[in-house]
Amino acid sequence: MAHGFLQSFDKDITVCSAGTQAAGKLNEGAVWAMKEAGIDITGHTSDSVEKYLGEKWDYVITVCGGANESCPAFIGDVKHRVHIGFDDPSHAVGSKEFIDSEFIRVRDEIKEQFYSFYIKNILPNK
Repeated sequence: MAHGFLQSFDKDITVCSAGTQAAGKLNEGAVWAMKEAGIDITGHTSDSVEKYLGEKWDYVITVCGGANESCPAFIGDVKHRVHIGFDDPSHAVGSKEFIDSEFIRVRDEIKEQFYSFYIKNILPNK
């Protein structure tokens, strides 16, 4: 979801996303929640972080607590390492309504915090 929002804020920046435990496919709840916000992420992929090791990056941003602990050894030329943590809505249990509400809550938190990050850090350096 963070990838989708960052790319929606600025089509001219390169955004890639990866996980420490890539599933090979996007979470349907995330796709649904982003579609509800008007952003289509169906073309995104669930890649392993290993795909991007050794490349040059302005930012490596981790978004989940587990990723923050398992990703600090990211190899490569990284100017800034940032952690902006969120609950993982894919771990929510309960009714469909509750799970959907968790995806919406986390989606909205991601949008707010990544927009703030974009305005404060990326936009001034363009």
